Amino acid sequence: MNIYVGNLPYSTDRDELKSTFGAFGEVSTARIVTDRESGKSKGFGFVEMPNDNEARQAIEELNGKEIGGRKAVVNEARPREERPRGNFGGERRGGFGGGDGGSRW
Repeated sequence: MNIYVGNLPYSTDRDELKSTFGAFGEVSTARIVTDRESGKSKGFGFVEMPNDNEARQAIEELNGKEIGGRKAVVNEARPREERPRGNFGGERRGGFGGGDGGSRW
């Protein structure tokens, strides 16, 4: 099960996240989401636990609990929505609209 972990202190690292969830069972991956340009933490991450029962127990026990001095938001991660790339906002048409230009008089 993939678990979302939010409201983390920016100082939290992958190893700390893995050990926190490791108390409930096997953790296959743990990652902190970072800003692409600065490389700094965005304050949330994801933990993958292969055993759903252990994952549910971790969610139940850790949601609202303090991790690094902040109350963590912990829940089952939603699947990532596919976002269209490139063409932002669908069709765009230029110009000043239709019409035949009309008569000046």
